Amino acid sequence: MKVSPYVFFSGNAREALHFYGSIFDTEPVIMDASGMPDEYGLPEEKKTWVMHGHIDIGSDQLLVSDNLFSEAEAMAGCSVQINYEKAADAKIIFDKLADGGTITMEWKPTFWSAGFGAVHDKFGVRWMIGCEEQLKN
Repeated sequence: MKVSPYVFFSGNAREALHFYGSIFDTEPVIMDASGMPDEYGLPEEKKTWVMHGHIDIGSDQLLVSDNLFSEAEAMAGCSVQINYEKAADAKIIFDKLADGGTITMEWKPTFWSAGFGAVHDKFGVRWMIGCEEQLKN
């Protein structure tokens, strides 16, 4: 069994998928909303939005869509957590996600690992990046 986060955007899911694809070195898969049957009543201005997309992150996936029928705030009360084996690898990803975003917890060693940080990226998605590597005493 796998659990995959599904993140919703408000018209900029395509841009976010390409941004994440560049960070995680993977090609996004994108299904446009223009392929939806008319009976769904999608407004014309949303037909260029993303109905569904995903990127691979290791053996997992981040699923993405634009909020086609809702105005809900993205990511309220939720974060995407990624753990890397080594702190140096995790820090690289943290810095890339922080570019244009807001750091909510500076990257630093913690009592549970050699590095951890939290950031809201430039799309408002909340990320927690950590590592399995332990602090050396």
